[in-house]
Amino acid sequence: MGSLYHLPVTALARVGPKKEKLFLKLGVDSVGSLLRLYPRTYEDWSHRIPIAQTDGISVCCVKARVEKVFPSAKIRNNMILYKILVTDGFDFLTITFFNQGYLCGKLELGRKYLFYGVVKRVGSQYVMSSPSVGEVDCNRIRPVYPQTGTLFSSQIEDAMKQALILLPQTINDPIPQAIREQYGLLELGEALRQVHFPDHTHSVLQAKRRLSFEELLILQLGLARLNGSRQHSSCHHVENDRTDEFVKLLPFSLTGAQQRAIRDCIDDMKNLPYPMNRLIQGDVGSGKTAVAAAVCYSAVKNGMQCAFMAPTEILAKQHFQALSELLSPTGVRLALLTGSAKAAEKRRIKDWLSVGVIDLVIGTHALISEDVSFSRLGLVVTDEQHRFGVAQRAALISKGDSPHMLVMSATPIPRTLALMIFGDLDLSVLDELPPGRQKVDTFLVDSSKRNRIYRFMHQHVREGKQCYIVCPLVEKKDIDLLSAEEYAEKLLETELSHCRIAVLHGKMKPAEKEKIMKQFVEGTIDVLVATTVIEVGVNVPNAVIMLIENAERFGLSQLHQLRGRVGR
Repeated sequence: MGSLYHLPVTALARVGPKKEKLFLKLGVDSVGSLLRLYPRTYEDWSHRIPIAQTDGISVCCVKARVEKVFPSAKIRNNMILYKILVTDGFDFLTITFFNQGYLCGKLELGRKYLFYGVVKRVGSQYVMSSPSVGEVDCNRIRPVYPQTGTLFSSQIEDAMKQALILLPQTINDPIPQAIREQYGLLELGEALRQVHFPDHTHSVLQAKRRLSFEELLILQLGLARLNGSRQHSSCHHVENDRTDEFVKLLPFSLTGAQQRAIRDCIDDMKNLPYPMNRLIQGDVGSGKTAVAAAVCYSAVKNGMQCAFMAPTEILAKQHFQALSELLSPTGVRLALLTGSAKAAEKRRIKDWLSVGVIDLVIGTHALISEDVSFSRLGLVVTDEQHRFGVAQRAALISKGDSPHMLVMSATPIPRTLALMIFGDLDLSVLDELPPGRQKVDTFLVDSSKRNRIYRFMHQHVREGKQCYIVCPLVEKKDIDLLSAEEYAEKLLETELSHCRIAVLHGKMKPAEKEKIMKQFVEGTIDVLVATTVIEVGVNVPNAVIMLIENAERFGLSQLHQLRGRVGR
Protein backbone atom coordinates (compact mmCIF):
# COMPACT_ATOMS: atom_id res chain seq x y z
CA MET A 1 0.00 0.00 0.00
CA GLY A 2 1.21 3.50 -0.83
CA SER A 3 1.27 6.41 1.59
CA LEU A 4 -2.00 7.03 3.44
CA TYR A 5 -1.48 10.72 2.58
CA HIS A 6 -2.22 9.74 -1.04
CA LEU A 7 -5.39 7.85 -0.13
CA PRO A 8 -8.53 10.07 -0.21
CA VAL A 9 -10.96 9.95 2.72
CA THR A 10 -13.62 8.77 0.27
CA ALA A 11 -11.81 5.40 0.31
CA LEU A 12 -13.35 4.90 3.76
CA ALA A 13 -16.83 3.42 4.14
CA ARG A 14 -19.67 5.93 4.69
CA VAL A 15 -17.55 8.86 3.49
CA GLY A 16 -18.92 10.28 0.24
CA PRO A 17 -18.29 13.52 -1.67
CA LYS A 18 -20.43 15.60 0.73
CA LYS A 19 -18.56 14.40 3.80
CA GLU A 20 -15.28 14.81 1.94
CA LYS A 21 -16.00 18.55 1.59
CA LEU A 22 -16.74 18.79 5.33
CA PHE A 23 -13.50 16.96 6.15
CA LEU A 24 -11.64 19.48 3.99
CA LYS A 25 -12.97 22.26 6.24
CA LEU A 26 -11.14 20.53 9.10
CA GLY A 27 -7.93 20.38 7.06
CA VAL A 28 -8.35 16.68 6.26
CA ASP A 29 -7.68 15.83 2.61
CA SER A 30 -6.50 12.23 2.98
CA VAL A 31 -6.56 9.23 5.30
CA GLY A 32 -3.08 10.18 6.48
CA SER A 33 -4.13 13.71 7.47
CA LEU A 34 -7.25 12.24 9.13
CA LEU A 35 -5.01 10.29 11.51
CA ARG A 36 -3.41 13.61 12.47
CA LEU A 37 -6.79 15.12 13.40
CA TYR A 38 -6.47 14.66 17.14
CA PRO A 39 -9.41 14.67 19.60
CA ARG A 40 -10.08 18.02 21.27
CA THR A 41 -11.14 16.23 24.46
CA TYR A 42 -12.33 12.84 25.74
CA GLU A 43 -15.39 11.34 27.41
CA ASP A 44 -14.66 8.79 30.12
CA TRP A 45 -17.56 6.33 29.98
CA SER A 46 -15.73 3.78 32.11
CA HIS A 47 -16.26 5.67 35.39
CA ARG A 48 -19.93 5.85 36.52
CA ILE A 49 -21.18 8.10 39.33
CA PRO A 50 -24.38 7.79 41.39
CA ILE A 51 -26.78 10.69 40.76
CA ALA A 52 -26.51 11.93 44.36
CA GLN A 53 -22.69 12.17 44.15
CA THR A 54 -22.55 14.49 41.14
CA ASP A 55 -21.24 18.00 41.84
CA GLY A 56 -23.36 20.04 39.42
CA ILE A 57 -20.25 21.30 37.57
CA SER A 58 -18.25 18.40 36.16
CA VAL A 59 -19.21 16.26 33.19
CA CYS A 60 -19.91 12.72 34.39
CA CYS A 61 -21.35 9.37 33.35
CA VAL A 62 -24.54 8.14 35.05
CA LYS A 63 -25.99 4.64 34.67
CA ALA A 64 -29.76 4.81 35.02
CA ARG A 65 -33.03 3.10 34.02
CA VAL A 66 -35.71 4.88 31.97
CA GLU A 67 -38.79 5.27 34.21
CA LYS A 68 -41.00 7.59 32.17
CA VAL A 69 -41.15 9.34 28.79
CA PHE A 70 -43.07 12.63 28.83
CA PRO A 71 -45.06 13.96 25.85
CA SER A 72 -42.98 16.23 23.58
CA ALA A 73 -43.63 19.99 23.70
CA LYS A 74 -43.05 22.62 21.04
CA ILE A 75 -41.22 25.71 22.34
CA ARG A 76 -39.83 28.90 20.75
CA ASN A 77 -38.21 29.01 17.32
CA ASN A 78 -39.76 25.68 16.32
CA MET A 79 -37.70 23.82 18.90
CA ILE A 80 -39.23 20.59 20.22
CA LEU A 81 -38.53 19.65 23.83
CA TYR A 82 -38.31 15.96 24.80
CA LYS A 83 -38.16 14.92 28.44
CA ILE A 84 -37.57 11.60 30.21
CA LEU A 85 -37.29 10.50 33.86
CA VAL A 86 -34.56 8.03 34.83
CA THR A 87 -33.34 6.50 38.09
CA ASP A 88 -30.20 4.79 39.36
CA GLY A 89 -32.23 2.93 41.97
CA PHE A 90 -31.77 5.59 44.64
CA ASP A 91 -32.49 8.99 43.06
CA PHE A 92 -34.44 10.29 40.08
CA LEU A 93 -33.03 12.42 37.27
CA THR A 94 -35.00 14.47 34.71
CA ILE A 95 -33.29 14.60 31.32
CA THR A 96 -34.24 17.01 28.52
CA PHE A 97 -33.36 16.85 24.82
CA PHE A 98 -33.95 19.48 22.13
CA ASN A 99 -34.98 18.41 18.61
CA GLN A 100 -33.70 14.88 19.26
CA GLY A 101 -36.88 12.89 18.73
CA TYR A 102 -34.95 10.15 16.92
CA LEU A 103 -32.83 9.57 20.03
CA CYS A 104 -35.71 9.58 22.50
CA GLY A 105 -37.58 7.17 20.24
CA LYS A 106 -34.81 4.61 20.72
CA LEU A 107 -34.94 4.76 24.52
CA GLU A 108 -37.01 1.87 25.94
CA LEU A 109 -38.94 2.05 29.19
CA GLY A 110 -37.41 -0.09 31.91
CA ARG A 111 -34.04 -0.40 30.14
CA LYS A 112 -30.74 0.93 31.49
CA TYR A 113 -28.51 3.31 29.59
CA LEU A 114 -25.47 5.48 30.17
CA PHE A 115 -26.04 9.26 30.18
CA TYR A 116 -22.98 11.48 29.81
CA GLY A 117 -23.29 15.17 30.71
CA VAL A 118 -23.60 17.60 33.64
CA VAL A 119 -26.10 16.82 36.38
CA LYS A 120 -27.44 19.91 38.15
CA ARG A 121 -29.66 20.27 41.15
CA VAL A 122 -32.67 22.58 40.83
CA GLY A 123 -34.46 22.77 44.15
CA SER A 124 -34.94 19.17 45.25
CA GLN A 125 -34.66 17.78 41.71
CA TYR A 126 -31.73 16.55 39.66
CA VAL A 127 -31.72 17.62 35.99
CA MET A 128 -29.53 16.98 32.95
CA SER A 129 -29.70 18.76 29.58
CA SER A 130 -28.83 17.18 26.19
CA PRO A 131 -26.47 14.41 27.38
CA SER A 132 -24.80 11.85 25.15
CA VAL A 133 -26.45 8.43 25.44
CA GLY A 134 -24.72 5.04 25.28
CA GLU A 135 -25.29 1.37 25.97
CA VAL A 136 -24.36 0.05 29.40
CA ASP A 137 -21.58 -2.12 27.93
CA CYS A 138 -19.75 1.02 26.74
CA ASN A 139 -16.74 0.83 29.03
CA ARG A 140 -14.09 2.97 27.39
CA ILE A 141 -12.71 6.44 26.88
CA ARG A 142 -14.31 8.00 23.80
CA PRO A 143 -12.61 10.68 21.68
CA VAL A 144 -14.42 13.96 20.94
CA TYR A 145 -13.35 15.58 17.67
CA PRO A 146 -13.78 19.14 16.35
CA GLN A 147 -16.99 19.24 14.30
CA THR A 148 -18.15 21.25 11.30
CA GLY A 149 -21.56 21.54 9.67
CA THR A 150 -23.29 18.16 9.67
CA LEU A 151 -20.05 16.24 10.26
CA PHE A 152 -20.33 15.10 13.87
CA SER A 153 -17.73 13.68 16.24
CA SER A 154 -19.33 10.21 16.11
CA GLN A 155 -18.93 10.14 12.30
CA ILE A 156 -15.29 11.21 12.56
CA GLU A 157 -14.79 8.51 15.18
CA ASP A 158 -16.20 5.92 12.77
CA ALA A 159 -13.87 7.08 9.99
CA MET A 160 -10.90 7.09 12.40
CA LYS A 161 -11.47 3.43 13.33
CA GLN A 162 -11.25 2.52 9.65
CA ALA A 163 -8.16 4.68 9.13
CA LEU A 164 -6.31 2.98 12.00
CA ILE A 165 -7.03 -0.43 10.47
CA LEU A 166 -5.29 0.76 7.29
CA LEU A 167 -2.25 1.86 9.29
CA PRO A 168 0.64 -0.52 8.40
CA GLN A 169 2.43 -2.47 11.11
CA THR A 170 5.76 -0.85 10.22
CA ILE A 171 5.67 2.95 9.94
CA ASN A 172 8.42 5.32 8.90
CA ASP A 173 8.83 7.05 12.26
CA PRO A 174 10.33 10.58 12.06
CA ILE A 175 11.85 10.11 15.53
CA PRO A 176 14.82 7.67 15.49
CA GLN A 177 14.58 4.65 17.77
CA ALA A 178 17.58 5.75 19.85
CA ILE A 179 15.88 9.07 20.70
CA ARG A 180 12.57 7.31 21.48
CA GLU A 181 14.36 4.99 23.89
CA GLN A 182 16.33 7.85 25.45
CA TYR A 183 13.17 9.86 26.25
CA GLY A 184 10.77 6.95 26.81
CA LEU A 185 8.54 7.77 23.84
CA LEU A 186 5.95 5.56 22.14
CA GLU A 187 6.52 4.58 18.53
CA LEU A 188 4.34 6.50 16.06
CA GLY A 189 1.77 3.79 15.30
CA GLU A 190 1.06 3.09 18.97
CA ALA A 191 0.91 6.82 19.75
CA LEU A 192 -1.74 7.34 17.03
CA ARG A 193 -3.80 4.39 18.29
CA GLN A 194 -3.68 5.55 21.88
CA VAL A 195 -4.38 9.23 21.17
CA HIS A 196 -7.57 8.29 19.31
CA PHE A 197 -8.75 5.27 21.31
CA PRO A 198 -6.80 5.14 24.58
CA ASP A 199 -6.79 2.08 26.83
CA HIS A 200 -6.81 4.33 29.91
CA THR A 201 -6.20 7.96 30.88
CA HIS A 202 -2.45 7.38 31.31
CA SER A 203 -2.29 6.17 27.69
CA VAL A 204 -3.60 9.56 26.53
CA LEU A 205 -0.80 11.35 28.37
CA GLN A 206 1.84 9.05 26.88
CA ALA A 207 0.48 9.52 23.36
CA LYS A 208 0.23 13.30 23.70
CA ARG A 209 3.78 13.48 25.07
CA ARG A 210 5.17 11.53 22.11
CA LEU A 211 3.21 13.49 19.47
CA SER A 212 4.06 16.83 21.10
CA PHE A 213 7.74 15.87 21.14
CA GLU A 214 7.53 15.10 17.42
CA GLU A 215 5.81 18.42 16.60
CA LEU A 216 8.35 20.44 18.59
CA LEU A 217 11.26 18.53 17.05
CA ILE A 218 9.98 19.20 13.52
CA LEU A 219 9.33 22.85 14.44
CA GLN A 220 12.89 23.27 15.75
CA LEU A 221 14.36 21.61 12.64
CA GLY A 222 12.22 23.83 10.41
CA LEU A 223 13.29 26.97 12.26
CA ALA A 224 16.92 25.92 12.05
CA ARG A 225 16.48 25.57 8.30
CA LEU A 226 14.79 28.99 8.10
CA ASN A 227 17.63 30.56 10.05
CA GLY A 228 20.09 28.93 7.67
CA SER A 229 18.25 30.38 4.68
CA ARG A 230 18.70 33.90 6.09
CA GLN A 231 22.41 33.82 5.42
CA HIS A 232 22.03 35.08 1.85
CA SER A 233 23.04 38.69 1.45
CA SER A 234 20.65 41.63 1.18
CA CYS A 235 20.85 44.19 -1.60
CA HIS A 236 18.69 46.69 0.32
CA HIS A 237 20.47 48.79 2.91
CA VAL A 238 19.63 51.93 4.87
CA GLU A 239 22.58 54.21 4.30
CA ASN A 240 21.01 57.23 6.05
CA ASP A 241 18.78 56.91 9.11
CA ARG A 242 15.92 59.38 8.58
CA THR A 243 14.16 58.68 11.91
CA ASP A 244 14.82 62.19 13.27
CA GLU A 245 13.04 63.70 10.25
CA PHE A 246 10.09 61.37 10.78
CA VAL A 247 9.77 62.21 14.47
CA LYS A 248 9.37 65.90 13.60
CA LEU A 249 6.28 64.98 11.52
CA LEU A 250 4.47 63.50 14.50
CA PRO A 251 1.99 65.50 16.60
CA PHE A 252 3.06 63.46 19.65
CA SER A 253 6.22 62.12 21.26
CA LEU A 254 7.32 58.53 20.81
CA THR A 255 7.61 56.33 23.89
CA GLY A 256 10.96 54.89 24.87
CA ALA A 257 9.81 51.44 23.70
CA GLN A 258 8.86 52.81 20.27
CA GLN A 259 12.23 54.52 19.92
CA ARG A 260 14.03 51.28 20.83
CA ALA A 261 11.97 49.26 18.34
CA ILE A 262 12.66 51.74 15.51
CA ARG A 263 16.34 51.71 16.37
CA ASP A 264 16.36 47.87 16.29
CA CYS A 265 14.83 47.88 12.80
CA ILE A 266 17.13 50.56 11.37
CA ASP A 267 20.19 48.84 12.84
CA ASP A 268 19.12 45.56 11.19
CA MET A 269 18.57 47.22 7.80
CA LYS A 270 21.82 49.16 8.09
CA ASN A 271 24.26 46.64 9.54
CA LEU A 272 23.07 43.06 8.93
CA PRO A 273 24.53 41.27 5.90
CA TYR A 274 21.16 39.50 5.41
CA PRO A 275 17.56 40.84 5.31
CA MET A 276 15.89 42.04 8.51
CA ASN A 277 13.30 39.62 9.89
CA ARG A 278 11.78 41.23 12.99
CA LEU A 279 8.63 40.86 15.08
CA ILE A 280 7.21 43.93 16.84
CA GLN A 281 5.07 42.68 19.70
CA GLY A 282 2.98 45.13 21.68
CA ASP A 283 -0.40 45.49 23.31
CA VAL A 284 -3.26 47.01 21.33
CA GLY A 285 -2.65 50.77 21.29
CA SER A 286 1.06 50.57 22.13
CA GLY A 287 2.01 52.32 18.87
CA LYS A 288 3.13 49.55 16.53
CA THR A 289 1.85 51.43 13.46
CA ALA A 290 3.99 54.47 14.31
CA VAL A 291 7.04 52.21 14.48
CA ALA A 292 6.19 50.70 11.09
CA ALA A 293 5.63 54.18 9.60
CA ALA A 294 9.05 55.35 10.83
CA VAL A 295 10.78 52.31 9.33
CA CYS A 296 8.89 52.72 6.04
CA TYR A 297 9.87 56.40 5.90
CA SER A 298 13.57 55.65 6.23
CA ALA A 299 13.28 52.78 3.73
CA VAL A 300 11.56 54.98 1.11
CA LYS A 301 14.05 57.80 1.61
CA ASN A 302 16.81 55.25 0.97
CA GLY A 303 15.31 54.25 -2.39
CA MET A 304 13.18 51.24 -1.47
CA GLN A 305 9.56 50.41 -2.21
CA CYS A 306 7.48 49.27 0.78
CA ALA A 307 4.45 46.97 0.99
CA PHE A 308 2.20 47.12 4.08
CA MET A 309 -0.27 44.20 4.30
CA ALA A 310 -3.27 44.26 6.69
CA PRO A 311 -5.76 41.38 7.31
CA THR A 312 -8.96 43.35 6.57
CA GLU A 313 -10.05 46.12 4.23
CA ILE A 314 -11.24 48.24 7.15
CA LEU A 315 -7.81 48.12 8.74
CA ALA A 316 -6.02 48.66 5.41
CA LYS A 317 -8.09 51.78 4.71
CA GLN A 318 -7.43 53.16 8.21
CA HIS A 319 -3.68 52.62 7.77
CA PHE A 320 -3.78 54.25 4.33
CA GLN A 321 -5.64 57.29 5.64
CA ALA A 322 -3.33 57.74 8.64
CA LEU A 323 -0.10 57.20 6.69
CA SER A 324 -1.23 59.44 3.81
CA GLU A 325 -1.91 62.34 6.18
CA LEU A 326 1.51 61.84 7.76
CA LEU A 327 3.76 61.00 4.81
CA SER A 328 2.23 62.51 1.67
CA PRO A 329 3.47 66.06 2.53
CA THR A 330 7.05 64.68 2.57
CA GLY A 331 6.83 63.46 -1.03
CA VAL A 332 6.20 59.79 -0.23
CA ARG A 333 3.81 58.42 -2.89
CA LEU A 334 1.19 56.09 -1.37
CA ALA A 335 -1.54 53.85 -2.80
CA LEU A 336 -4.27 51.54 -1.45
CA LEU A 337 -4.82 48.13 -3.07
CA THR A 338 -7.73 45.97 -1.87
CA GLY A 339 -9.95 43.31 -3.37
CA SER A 340 -12.97 45.61 -3.56
CA ALA A 341 -11.18 48.28 -5.62
CA LYS A 342 -12.51 48.83 -9.14
CA ALA A 343 -10.73 46.96 -11.94
CA ALA A 344 -9.42 50.13 -13.62
CA GLU A 345 -8.02 51.43 -10.33
CA LYS A 346 -6.32 48.09 -9.63
CA ARG A 347 -4.69 48.06 -13.06
CA ARG A 348 -3.43 51.62 -12.60
CA ILE A 349 -1.93 50.89 -9.15
CA LYS A 350 -0.30 47.66 -10.39
CA ASP A 351 1.23 49.47 -13.34
CA TRP A 352 2.59 52.20 -11.06
CA LEU A 353 4.03 49.61 -8.66
CA SER A 354 5.81 47.77 -11.46
CA VAL A 355 7.55 50.92 -12.72
CA GLY A 356 8.31 52.34 -9.27
CA VAL A 357 5.95 55.32 -9.25
CA ILE A 358 4.48 54.20 -5.90
CA ASP A 359 6.79 54.20 -2.87
CA LEU A 360 4.46 52.68 -0.25
CA VAL A 361 1.44 50.49 -1.00
CA ILE A 362 -1.02 49.52 1.73
CA GLY A 363 -3.35 46.62 1.03
CA THR A 364 -4.92 43.32 1.91
CA HIS A 365 -4.31 39.86 0.44
CA ALA A 366 -4.68 41.58 -2.94
CA LEU A 367 -0.96 42.43 -2.62
CA ILE A 368 0.01 38.77 -3.09
CA SER A 369 -1.96 38.35 -6.35
CA GLU A 370 0.16 36.90 -9.15
CA ASP A 371 -0.15 40.00 -11.34
CA VAL A 372 1.25 42.34 -8.66
CA SER A 373 4.92 43.16 -9.22
CA PHE A 374 7.33 45.71 -7.76
CA SER A 375 10.19 47.71 -9.17
CA ARG A 376 12.42 47.75 -6.06
CA LEU A 377 10.57 46.13 -3.14
CA GLY A 378 12.87 46.50 -0.14
CA LEU A 379 10.57 46.29 2.90
CA VAL A 380 7.49 44.18 3.64
CA VAL A 381 5.31 44.94 6.69
CA THR A 382 2.48 42.65 7.86
CA ASP A 383 0.06 43.83 10.54
CA GLU A 384 -1.66 41.38 12.91
CA GLN A 385 0.85 38.63 12.13
CA HIS A 386 -1.36 35.90 13.68
CA ARG A 387 -3.92 36.45 10.90
CA PHE A 388 -1.47 35.49 8.14
CA GLY A 389 0.02 32.12 7.28
CA VAL A 390 3.65 31.45 6.51
CA ALA A 391 2.77 30.88 2.84
CA GLN A 392 1.09 34.30 2.55
CA ARG A 393 4.05 36.01 4.14
CA ALA A 394 6.43 34.15 1.82
CA ALA A 395 4.32 35.06 -1.24
CA LEU A 396 4.74 38.76 -0.54
CA ILE A 397 8.46 38.44 0.17
CA SER A 398 8.94 36.59 -3.13
CA LYS A 399 7.88 39.72 -5.04
CA GLY A 400 11.17 41.39 -4.17
CA ASP A 401 14.87 40.54 -4.15
CA SER A 402 15.29 39.40 -0.53
CA PRO A 403 13.38 42.35 1.01
CA HIS A 404 13.44 43.18 4.70
CA MET A 405 10.49 41.83 6.72
CA LEU A 406 8.74 43.52 9.65
CA VAL A 407 5.77 41.76 11.25
CA MET A 408 3.55 43.11 14.02
CA SER A 409 1.32 41.33 16.51
CA ALA A 410 -0.83 42.51 19.42
CA THR A 411 -1.49 38.97 20.64
CA PRO A 412 0.33 38.54 23.97
CA ILE A 413 3.22 36.14 23.52
CA PRO A 414 5.59 35.35 26.40
CA ARG A 415 9.14 35.98 25.23
CA THR A 416 10.19 32.33 25.47
CA LEU A 417 7.17 31.21 23.42
CA ALA A 418 7.78 33.98 20.89
CA LEU A 419 11.37 32.85 20.42
CA MET A 420 10.17 29.29 19.88
CA ILE A 421 7.23 29.92 17.54
CA PHE A 422 8.72 32.90 15.71
CA GLY A 423 12.21 31.44 15.90
CA ASP A 424 13.06 32.88 12.50
CA LEU A 425 12.28 36.40 13.77
CA ASP A 426 14.17 38.81 15.96
CA LEU A 427 11.94 40.31 18.64
CA SER A 428 11.22 43.88 19.77
CA VAL A 429 8.67 44.44 22.53
CA LEU A 430 6.58 47.59 23.02
CA ASP A 431 6.02 47.47 26.77
CA GLU A 432 4.86 51.09 27.22
CA LEU A 433 1.57 52.76 26.31
CA PRO A 434 1.64 56.23 24.69
CA PRO A 435 0.50 59.18 26.85
CA GLY A 436 -3.27 59.59 26.82
CA ARG A 437 -4.00 55.93 26.17
CA GLN A 438 -6.63 54.93 28.75
CA LYS A 439 -6.36 51.89 30.98
CA VAL A 440 -9.00 49.32 30.04
CA ASP A 441 -10.72 47.63 32.98
CA THR A 442 -12.14 44.16 32.37
CA PHE A 443 -14.92 42.58 34.45
CA LEU A 444 -16.62 39.20 34.43
CA VAL A 445 -20.30 39.91 35.13
CA ASP A 446 -23.06 37.44 35.94
CA SER A 447 -26.07 37.50 33.60
CA SER A 448 -28.31 38.36 36.57
CA LYS A 449 -26.84 41.87 36.40
CA ARG A 450 -27.70 42.30 32.72
CA ASN A 451 -30.25 45.11 33.29
CA ARG A 452 -27.77 46.94 35.46
CA ILE A 453 -25.21 46.70 32.62
CA TYR A 454 -27.72 48.13 30.15
CA ARG A 455 -28.42 51.05 32.50
CA PHE A 456 -24.68 51.68 32.80
CA MET A 457 -24.32 51.69 29.01
CA HIS A 458 -27.36 53.93 28.58
CA GLN A 459 -25.88 56.45 31.00
CA HIS A 460 -22.73 56.72 28.85
CA VAL A 461 -24.77 56.98 25.65
CA ARG A 462 -26.65 59.96 27.15
CA GLU A 463 -23.24 61.53 27.81
CA GLY A 464 -22.49 61.26 24.09
CA LYS A 465 -20.39 58.09 24.20
CA GLN A 466 -20.77 54.88 22.17
CA CYS A 467 -20.80 51.17 22.99
CA TYR A 468 -20.08 47.80 21.40
CA ILE A 469 -21.95 44.57 22.08
CA VAL A 470 -20.20 41.49 20.70
CA CYS A 471 -22.11 38.26 20.00
CA PRO A 472 -20.58 34.90 19.01
CA LEU A 473 -23.19 34.03 16.37
CA VAL A 474 -24.24 35.56 13.05
CA GLU A 475 -27.16 33.15 12.60
CA LYS A 476 -29.29 31.12 14.97
CA LYS A 477 -27.57 27.79 15.70
CA ASP A 478 -28.01 27.14 19.40
CA ILE A 479 -31.13 27.29 21.54
CA ASP A 480 -29.27 29.02 24.36
CA LEU A 481 -27.65 31.76 22.27
CA LEU A 482 -28.99 34.75 20.38
CA SER A 483 -27.54 35.75 17.02
CA ALA A 484 -26.32 39.32 16.54
CA GLU A 485 -29.53 40.31 14.74
CA GLU A 486 -31.80 38.67 17.34
CA TYR A 487 -29.81 40.34 20.11
CA ALA A 488 -30.29 43.77 18.52
CA GLU A 489 -34.06 43.15 18.42
CA LYS A 490 -34.05 42.16 22.10
CA LEU A 491 -32.34 45.44 23.01
CA LEU A 492 -35.56 47.25 22.05
CA GLU A 493 -37.05 45.78 25.24
CA THR A 494 -34.26 47.11 27.49
CA GLU A 495 -32.87 50.38 28.84
CA LEU A 496 -31.21 50.84 25.45
CA SER A 497 -34.50 50.91 23.54
CA HIS A 498 -34.21 54.64 22.75
CA CYS A 499 -30.62 54.38 21.52
CA ARG A 500 -29.60 54.23 17.87
CA ILE A 501 -28.71 50.55 17.38
CA ALA A 502 -27.13 48.85 14.37
CA VAL A 503 -25.86 45.36 13.52
CA LEU A 504 -22.55 44.44 11.87
CA HIS A 505 -21.40 40.94 10.92
CA GLY A 506 -19.21 39.19 8.38
CA LYS A 507 -22.04 37.91 6.16
CA MET A 508 -23.15 41.41 5.21
CA LYS A 509 -22.15 42.81 1.82
CA PRO A 510 -18.92 44.87 1.89
CA ALA A 511 -20.75 48.09 0.96
CA GLU A 512 -23.27 47.55 3.75
CA LYS A 513 -20.53 46.85 6.30
CA GLU A 514 -18.65 49.93 5.17
CA LYS A 515 -21.79 52.05 5.55
CA ILE A 516 -22.51 50.82 9.09
CA MET A 517 -18.90 51.26 10.18
CA LYS A 518 -18.76 54.76 8.72
CA GLN A 519 -21.94 55.72 10.62
CA PHE A 520 -20.46 54.35 13.85
CA VAL A 521 -17.22 56.28 13.31
CA GLU A 522 -19.22 59.46 12.62
CA GLY A 523 -21.25 58.94 15.82
CA THR A 524 -24.70 58.45 14.26
CA ILE A 525 -24.92 54.97 15.86
CA ASP A 526 -24.91 54.69 19.66
CA VAL A 527 -24.71 50.92 20.12
CA LEU A 528 -23.11 48.58 17.59
CA VAL A 529 -24.10 44.92 17.95
CA ALA A 530 -21.42 42.97 16.10
CA THR A 531 -19.58 39.70 15.72
CA THR A 532 -15.78 39.45 15.76
CA VAL A 533 -15.70 41.34 12.45
CA ILE A 534 -14.66 44.30 14.63
CA GLU A 535 -11.79 42.33 16.18
CA VAL A 536 -9.07 43.96 14.12
CA GLY A 537 -8.46 47.55 13.16
CA VAL A 538 -11.63 49.36 14.17
CA ASN A 539 -10.59 52.69 15.69
CA VAL A 540 -13.43 54.65 17.30
CA PRO A 541 -12.08 56.70 20.24
CA ASN A 542 -15.61 57.67 21.31
CA ALA A 543 -16.52 54.00 21.99
CA VAL A 544 -15.86 53.50 25.70
CA ILE A 545 -17.73 50.31 26.67
CA MET A 546 -17.72 46.82 25.20
CA LEU A 547 -20.08 44.07 26.37
CA ILE A 548 -18.98 40.61 25.19
CA GLU A 549 -21.70 37.97 25.40
CA ASN A 550 -20.72 34.32 25.99
CA ALA A 551 -17.05 35.17 26.34
CA GLU A 552 -16.26 31.47 26.83
CA ARG A 553 -16.90 30.99 23.10
CA PHE A 554 -13.99 33.23 22.11
CA GLY A 555 -10.27 32.51 22.19
CA LEU A 556 -7.90 34.51 24.37
CA SER A 557 -6.39 36.15 21.29
CA GLN A 558 -9.85 37.27 20.14
CA LEU A 559 -10.78 38.61 23.57
CA HIS A 560 -7.51 40.53 23.76
CA GLN A 561 -8.08 42.05 20.33
CA LEU A 562 -11.70 42.93 21.12
CA ARG A 563 -10.65 44.53 24.40
CA GLY A 564 -8.35 46.81 22.42
CA ARG A 565 -11.27 48.42 20.60
CA VAL A 566 -12.14 50.58 23.62
CA GLY A 567 -10.12 53.10 25.59
CA ARG A 568 -8.51 54.49 22.46
